[in-house]
Amino acid sequence: MFNYLQQIWNSKDLRKKILFTLGILILFRICTQISIPGADLDAIRAVINRNQLFGIFSALTGGSAENFSIILMGLSPYINASIIMQLLTVIVPRLENLSKEGEQGRRKINQYTRWLTVPIAFMQSYGMIVLINSQAAVPIVPNISDPAVVLPIMVTITAGTVLLMWLGELISEYGIGNGISLIIFTGIIANIPIALGQTLALTQQNADALIPFVLMLLVTFGLLTMVILITEGQRQIPIIYAGRGTRGKSDHAILPIRVNQAGMIPIIFAVSMATFPGVLAQLFQNSQSATLKAIADAILTYFHVNSALYVMVYFLLVIAFTYFYVSITFNPEQVADNLQKRGGYVPGIRPGKETANYLGKVSSRLNLWGGIFIAIIAVFPMILGSLFSSLQLGNITMLISGAGMIIIVGVVLELMRQINAQLVMHDYSKFY
Repeated sequence: MFNYLQQIWNSKDLRKKILFTLGILILFRICTQISIPGADLDAIRAVINRNQLFGIFSALTGGSAENFSIILMGLSPYINASIIMQLLTVIVPRLENLSKEGEQGRRKINQYTRWLTVPIAFMQSYGMIVLINSQAAVPIVPNISDPAVVLPIMVTITAGTVLLMWLGELISEYGIGNGISLIIFTGIIANIPIALGQTLALTQQNADALIPFVLMLLVTFGLLTMVILITEGQRQIPIIYAGRGTRGKSDHAILPIRVNQAGMIPIIFAVSMATFPGVLAQLFQNSQSATLKAIADAILTYFHVNSALYVMVYFLLVIAFTYFYVSITFNPEQVADNLQKRGGYVPGIRPGKETANYLGKVSSRLNLWGGIFIAIIAVFPMILGSLFSSLQLGNITMLISGAGMIIIVGVVLELMRQINAQLVMHDYSKFY
């Protein structure tokens, strides 16, 4: 391990990139601590401690929600804009053509994504301010109905999201790794010491909480191991390119299809859909209409986070969105067409339509197992928390959520690949 770190430090270019990346991430952490002037931080922290939905959101944004910081929304508007653009790429022919134009087309689509992020961030900032304010016993922001009060706050939060987006792109261009993913990763990691400290404090007050705490640590490490194995797992389909090898022999290659092709995108979709009824119910809980109030109370009673109905719906939504997202990002017909144009074929499968059908079946089977795995990882922390509560072992929660685990594993593995690639380039440069 020491030799590996020494190799990284001895590579001048890699050292500069890592130090630049760390500097940007430190700047991001500083921004999470800059609160919007005039906000009642005690009131918002009381809301987050009382409402689990806001607690999850605060954890994914690195505590920016808890501090009501200038980057309150984090990168969620940018992620939503990216997902929307991916969907539009399939629907809109002009965007589909742009996606096929290589690097230039990708840059154009990224530019459209940035433009779309601004109005999404502006609208989401208003919704978040109103929602949090409605849940507080004491108004977090006084005179929220006054445009002169709320508009500057919305503009500040929107600017904070744009700032984060720019910092992420700086990391991608001048640092190491994917900047957007690293910022989200840093936000998740930053909450682990706080959660660990709170849990340890609980075990000191109540010795009976020590057993579930140790179990929670063991389960967390076990799930992280499973996530790594599934993330790296893939089905390798053999490909033969006729006449491309030496002396006219066939060249053999592999087409890898991952078990988890969708990453954590289905969890983002599922969380949005599963929590939307609860968010609406919280808004209408104090409605003047008796019917709306009754519906809101029923939703909050039977469809709250950790309820059996919520967990079941959340589980099924993750699987459904896994199929939905992969159907957009993986096109068997296009892959089969590209193979045929390059003279490649799958042994025992006719090129063209039969190859496309074969790839579609393989992808569908992998989606089933990948979707079930992602769904289990997503709901397991909720089930574990409910189990501990029912056994009266204390309110011990996992240090990392299911989505957080998938993000952490994906970012770390990708970062290690890029660092190893940079080290290989550094070693090659010695010979020139």
